[in-house]
Amino acid sequence: MIPHFWSVLLSAAWLYWIWRAYRWQRLAVGRRPPPPTLERYPSLSVVRPIKGLDTGIEENIRAALDHGYPGEVETLFVFDDAREPALPLVEKALAKRKRAGQTVDAGIILCGPPPARRTGKLNAMIAGFREAHNELIAFVDSDVRQDRDALKILVETLLASDRAGVAFAPVVATEPPITIGDVGYALMINGLYEPTAIATADRFGGELPFIMGEFMVFKREAVAAIGGLETAEGQLVDDMFLGLRLYERGYRNRMSPHPVAVVQQGASIGEFLPVLVRWIAFSRSGLPARSFKLHHWLIGTAFWTGLILALPAAADGRVFAAVLAGLIPGSIALMMNELHHRMGGARLPLKYSWVALALWLVAPLIYARVFTVREVDWRGRRYRLDTEARLAPESHGGRSAR
Repeated sequence: MIPHFWSVLLSAAWLYWIWRAYRWQRLAVGRRPPPPTLERYPSLSVVRPIKGLDTGIEENIRAALDHGYPGEVETLFVFDDAREPALPLVEKALAKRKRAGQTVDAGIILCGPPPARRTGKLNAMIAGFREAHNELIAFVDSDVRQDRDALKILVETLLASDRAGVAFAPVVATEPPITIGDVGYALMINGLYEPTAIATADRFGGELPFIMGEFMVFKREAVAAIGGLETAEGQLVDDMFLGLRLYERGYRNRMSPHPVAVVQQGASIGEFLPVLVRWIAFSRSGLPARSFKLHHWLIGTAFWTGLILALPAAADGRVFAAVLAGLIPGSIALMMNELHHRMGGARLPLKYSWVALALWLVAPLIYARVFTVREVDWRGRRYRLDTEARLAPESHGGRSAR
């Protein structure tokens, strides 16, 4: 048993660290100056892989076509095959714009299922890149709903530095949550991953050694310098790996100050937990330990230290020590909820204030699942992983049993 004095001192030290961590992220989230505007905006090809039906997919498609970019844009929607359920929605949106007399520079690509050692997303990116004609190449996930400034600011961020090879935008879950799964999803994005990424980039002058690839734009010469997108074959987290390769070749990965909305609503707990498993698997092979994951490890250590100190102190009647230690997990939950709101997420109802605590309580079980069952489900496909959380040699992105 830890003596009373040391228990109180350790609890106070962790509480101080949590306050500093919150302040660091809060200031960075609020301090994102825009890049300078351009005299000329280069032509842009936007590749949007689509697999399955995302929440609000029709609104996402409309936003993709109503992009607001001041230069020439072609938009390429990439599907596995003609049976994809979102394909008719894209055709309907394109036809509607043509009937309205609006200019439509967009196309549909059928890329087929991914070969072995290649994710479905990477396969679609490669197919789109081959068909793209313009100077810069952007890749956008299908659950992203951009506003009319997002592409413009993304390109401005890329071209503000000669050393930049890619620019990417942070994402924010903006939709009001309907279910507990929605709350967990929003807290993981808005309360944990994205604030840490923004604060880390702020510390390094707006750059990261990896990419968070929901909304990103590349210079063609940068892609060529790393041997093409194919260099990410065998990687589960292909976008983060591409960023690392660019960083190793002397290019810089710039973070846009303008976030984009990622849309998720109505997810059950059973649907959210595989997403959480996938994120943990992504973090194992895609994120650098010292500059990024260390912060999350420290939060987890603080959370469980608080519980371990509070329970025996309460059992022994040491009220002050128990309360002080119990404030540690409570402060972590409060920090995540506040960062979620500061990132632009809808205020969470009071009845969901416990979800942040639950995420850390189940975290050891999720990690155990990732290390013992080396498979992840991602957009209707099941990938087998090796011991390093990369694609196993026999992995071919087979259809998920779900």
